Amino acid sequence: MGKGQAAMEFLMTYGWAILVVLIAIGALAYFGVLNPGRFLPSSCTLMPGLSCDGFKVDATAAGGHIRIDVRNGLGQDLTGLSIRSVGDSGGACTGDVSTAANLNDGARATHTITCTVVPTAGSRFKSDLTISYTDESQIPHTRTGQIVAEVE
Repeated sequence: MGKGQAAMEFLMTYGWAILVVLIAIGALAYFGVLNPGRFLPSSCTLMPGLSCDGFKVDATAAGGHIRIDVRNGLGQDLTGLSIRSVGDSGGACTGDVSTAANLNDGARATHTITCTVVPTAGSRFKSDLTISYTDESQIPHTRTGQIVAEVE
């Protein structure tokens, strides 16, 4: 009878210890301490030949903006270049489009996408981008990219 009681006390002690560890891990995960996305760097990727020289996501009272400085390195002039946010982490900028512009080879231009919903300042913003343009052969192209940034 003594062996059975010792075995039961052993199992109960380790059971409680494991339960406490699981609760602690659950609390850390719930409060975002274990979220690796907080530590990822900001990035902007358009497509080969079009580069992000700079980018910013900001929140204003009227909505928000995604600003992207685009440099054309494709070796040809582009007409009707526009960038669309096709979905983001908060649903704020879906469907909004930057103004279409012409961009000569080697030139740089700033594209601004206006958000209809105010992104939360300090939060992480991630959005897929659709880049549309027509090159010198008059053939329309559509490419994809992505932006990840902290909302300022």
